[in-house]
Amino acid sequence: MIVSPKKDTAQVKVDDTQKADTKTAETKIADKKPAQSLSPKKPAPKSKRWAIGLVAAGLLAVPTTIYLVNSKSQPKVDAIATMTVPVEAQNLTVRITSSGTVQPVQRVNLSPKGSGRIAELFVEQGDKVQAGQIVARMESRDVEAQLAQAKAREASVRAKLAKIEAGNRSEDIASARARLDQAEASLAQVQAGSRVEEVAGARARLQQTQANLQQLRAGSRVEEVNQGRARLAQAQARLADAQTGSVKQEIAQAQTQIESSKAQAELTAQRVKRNRPLVQEGALAQDKLDELIKENRTAQAKLTESQKRLQQLQESRKSQIKQLQAAVDVEQQAFKQLQNGTRSEGITKAEAEVAEAKSKLAQVENGNRPEEIAKAEAVVAEAKSQLAAQENGARPEEITAAKADLAEAQAQVRFQEVQLEDTKVRAPFAGIITQRYAIQGAFVTPATSASEATSATSTSIVALARDVEVLAKVPEADISQIKPGQEVEIVADAYPDKVFKGRVKLIAPEAVKERDVTLFQVRVAIDSGKDFLQSGMNVDLRFVGQKLSNALVVPTVAIVTNKGQTGVLVPDEKQQPKFKPVTVGSTIGNKIQILEGAKAGDRVFTELPAGKKLEDIIKNQK
Repeated sequence: MIVSPKKDTAQVKVDDTQKADTKTAETKIADKKPAQSLSPKKPAPKSKRWAIGLVAAGLLAVPTTIYLVNSKSQPKVDAIATMTVPVEAQNLTVRITSSGTVQPVQRVNLSPKGSGRIAELFVEQGDKVQAGQIVARMESRDVEAQLAQAKAREASVRAKLAKIEAGNRSEDIASARARLDQAEASLAQVQAGSRVEEVAGARARLQQTQANLQQLRAGSRVEEVNQGRARLAQAQARLADAQTGSVKQEIAQAQTQIESSKAQAELTAQRVKRNRPLVQEGALAQDKLDELIKENRTAQAKLTESQKRLQQLQESRKSQIKQLQAAVDVEQQAFKQLQNGTRSEGITKAEAEVAEAKSKLAQVENGNRPEEIAKAEAVVAEAKSQLAAQENGARPEEITAAKADLAEAQAQVRFQEVQLEDTKVRAPFAGIITQRYAIQGAFVTPATSASEATSATSTSIVALARDVEVLAKVPEADISQIKPGQEVEIVADAYPDKVFKGRVKLIAPEAVKERDVTLFQVRVAIDSGKDFLQSGMNVDLRFVGQKLSNALVVPTVAIVTNKGQTGVLVPDEKQQPKFKPVTVGSTIGNKIQILEGAKAGDRVFTELPAGKKLEDIIKNQK
């Protein structure tokens, strides 16, 4: 069996008019069928394009076994003409075929910078937007309040700085001078000694404390005991009301509410559990299940709230009873004391008050002590210092500190302004809204701004895409023939009769492997047909390569191999097939380029004479 040679995957256009067509030269001359023509197979299905590329690249061996019918007749001259074709010289354009997918040049899912609810959504699917255009606005009441607070503080700090820089007002100086005058008058009074009315007041205070001491020594009166008994009864009544009154009723009501909320929560949970399989089976709409889930969450929230309310009431009742019990204990102790008479510690306290009153009277009668005069002098000195500060104005360090406070307040205002701006979701570039994932009122969480994604996430509001391009994957064997800026012909499955133009934009610097095949990603910019080509479409690509002048070509079925050497069969002097080595180049649809070993006009066999087998021809070849 003779195997066809490895071939380049480059496809070539003849005379710049014929379309490149990926085909495999795999041919047989059936046994017992003389002079049967070799013809290429029909175009391979698109799903097998990579396998064909591997065959053309020589990675797969294609059997080209030729069987001859047993016959002893010799070919005639006219029969030779029908079994051979001439080597032709043609002008060729190399085309490398591939497949690809139309994709956006740039695609992002837009999300807010902070968690919140969507207040307004300004776009719909299919809308065109400009760079910087507001797509959605999040709720911003909290941020607006914080901004207003920051601006108010800035205004206050600015006013304080202006006051310091402008100096003290005359009324402030007058007030400081008045405080100094008052301090000096007090000092003069202390230095002059006590007045008559002060002595009289001290003597009256002593008489009052002595009377209180005498009363305590005499013991409690009947009316005082009765008053103590009444206070004790009142405290006991308040305690009893707290133990059996309205608070206990409120606790009972809260317990009833908990039972009701618990039953409602269990009921809604059962509904959700029962209807969830129906949604999966398609028998119930997702919106209906969402409503049931919402009802369950509401019921759970009410149950939690009722439990918290009960706990608060119980803790409040416990604390109240504890306080009222303490009050009862105090009144009981006081009543017991009244019944037993005045305690010794009460008499001791009264005796101390009498001693203090005597000391005060002696002091005012004898004049002020030196330490009181020193204290009054210190107050005068402080008042003088404050007056001097008012008259001299603020110190430089005070102005510097005030300016720093203003800078901090301004920074806080700018920060809150940025926070408010961040509630607006803007388009990072001009493009088209391809998907809308959220609606007005939906709660979304922050994500990386303009992060690339191809499906909805819990953080996405809309998907934005810009322009389209083709992403192709080219085998390693062909990548050397692909250059940036190279012309590309694009044919979409949706428009098989239209050929759009493009150019190579970028070739990936690193290869990828798919099913053990080494491929390079190639990005193709679309020059024409953007109105037709939409994201996600499958397309066929033909990379237009170098132009070859007077290239020699023969049908691919004419190529045979002999012990790994590529060649063709040519007529010898007796018009019999003879193996001749050749060097092949690019595949030309159903033809192949001859680089060496043949010249234009040479005839090569595409069919074998009757009765001949390729194995015998090769075996007898000298």
